[in-house]
Amino acid sequence: MNLLADALEPYLLSNGIEWVRNTPQMTAASSIRQANAIGGFDFYLALHSNASGPGNEGNTRGIIVFYYPTSNRGREAAELFANRLREVYPLPDRVYTRATTTLGEVRQPRAPANLIELGYHDNYADALWIESNREQTARALARGLTDYFGLPFIEPQVVREGMVATGGSPLRLRDYPGTQGNVLAMMPNGSPVTIYGAWQGWYVVHYEGLAGYAAQAYIEG
Repeated sequence: MNLLADALEPYLLSNGIEWVRNTPQMTAASSIRQANAIGGFDFYLALHSNASGPGNEGNTRGIIVFYYPTSNRGREAAELFANRLREVYPLPDRVYTRATTTLGEVRQPRAPANLIELGYHDNYADALWIESNREQTARALARGLTDYFGLPFIEPQVVREGMVATGGSPLRLRDYPGTQGNVLAMMPNGSPVTIYGAWQGWYVVHYEGLAGYAAQAYIEG
């Protein structure tokens, strides 16, 4: 799952999605505590692989996206992730969403949360699928996130440095690629930015720790 998260990061960057990630040494409980302590998150995502119950080891396949039953946004996200994962999993009819009150990963985060069990690691076919399809799975997860946040999906591109070039006035950094997007920051003329993606006249850029969208016409690079 950590290798899958590695594959997911370029998609998060190219789509202007900011994140905080746990470490392999952290537990589920400490990851939740970290997220709640930092606060301000729009979504909490936990990636796991599953295991069959006693007496049925190795015989079960499928993906389950868990959400908390009273979380409307959690349920919405679960359906979006499931739809995208059905596009890449070889048994789409075995991709489910399921409400639960027992799993801390969806019960305890302050943000809407999903726990995704991405196949059964004690099933050879599922284990092979997980290992052989990290890129496709990461892309499906990223598409689920952009669906959830209402953002256009942007494929990862060559990362390059750029500079705000308005000729004088500051350039708005927005949370959506359009003039209706909320303004995150005003970037002065000459400000350095890192360009991660492009979509219909807008760049996905990082500026002073913020990720957002800026008009492509006013950035050189």
